[in-house]
Amino acid sequence: MVDALGVAVVGFGWMGRVHTQAYARVAHHFPGLPLRPELVTVAEEVPGRAEEAAAQFGFASTTRDWRDVAADPRVGAVSITAPNFLHREIGVAMAEAGKHIWIEKPVGLTAQDARAVADAVAKAGVQGAVGFNYRNAPAVEAARELIASGGIGKVTHARVRLFSDYAAHPEGALTWRYERERGGSGVLGDLASHGADLARFLLGDIASLTADTAVFLPERARPAGATAGHSRASGGELGAVENEDYVSCLLRFTSGARGVLEACRVSVGEQNNYGFEVHGTEGAVFWDFRRMNELGVSRGTGYQDQPVSTVYVGPGDGEFGAFQPGAANAMGYDDLKVIEAYRFLRSVAEGVPYGATVADAVRSATVLDAMVRSAEDRAWVTVDASA
Repeated sequence: MVDALGVAVVGFGWMGRVHTQAYARVAHHFPGLPLRPELVTVAEEVPGRAEEAAAQFGFASTTRDWRDVAADPRVGAVSITAPNFLHREIGVAMAEAGKHIWIEKPVGLTAQDARAVADAVAKAGVQGAVGFNYRNAPAVEAARELIASGGIGKVTHARVRLFSDYAAHPEGALTWRYERERGGSGVLGDLASHGADLARFLLGDIASLTADTAVFLPERARPAGATAGHSRASGGELGAVENEDYVSCLLRFTSGARGVLEACRVSVGEQNNYGFEVHGTEGAVFWDFRRMNELGVSRGTGYQDQPVSTVYVGPGDGEFGAFQPGAANAMGYDDLKVIEAYRFLRSVAEGVPYGATVADAVRSATVLDAMVRSAEDRAWVTVDASA
């Protein structure tokens, strides 16, 4: 028997749309899931946007106030895809109202914010999933298994990169993303949060780090009206960019491995250049998000001049088989969010967490806070192991 679960989406920008589409598709790819999401309501403060979402996707009702969602008895689970500065308030309120939450990273502006949401989730006994979607790529999961099995020997060092040009245009509007109070630590929360999670997912906990940050476009024009995504504004009043465009970080893992994490939102010529290289005593593994279904793998006993082979993931890797019948058939970004939706709903159905949780968000945020302290103090910083 399949039970219905009323779901709501709070914040209907691009990510709210992605969550909604994932709910619509999840039963197609995972027919054995004992829950079926029903789109109950969408909350969005921008006039007309919630109504457009309801007309397109079939939400039963709309509201401009997210508090209505917390009070709605029809809603059992909530996707929180509002701006970062609202994550803590909304996340805590939804958990306290007994709603399961699927919340986008970085779950607030600081580790304290993320911890508040995690505490509320634990106290309420609800499930809390987090949008660390890149770890859901079947190739990433295959790389993790290869590393854990000793397939490349003992890991010596790794690099995680997240380069994008979404903020590279000098006419990019000065939205909440560039304000310290509402956007937090800029590219750290937006991209490096994924990098910190990928590093931990693949290689375990980070013991200490040292970081450097920079703002390369110090002023932007204020938008004249409501914005969505990364819109442009020209001719308006200029204001200061208050948070980071760029971060580079040296990592020391508890395993003894070393790492480099680098992220930038103003990288001209780079579109979603996300990936990692992990090197071990007997080989290496490479992944590039733009070739999401491939791994570069070097294994053997040659050491010097050892070749790298391209490996295509297939139905035996992660959740690949729910989407494609054979290796080298492509999956895309939205498929990763369908996997995320599946794991969230499975967590709700079984009462056991699957996939990235709010606890993972706390650990990632703890790493980000350490980066901020390190950049300010120009020193190595120990990462809180109790997070």
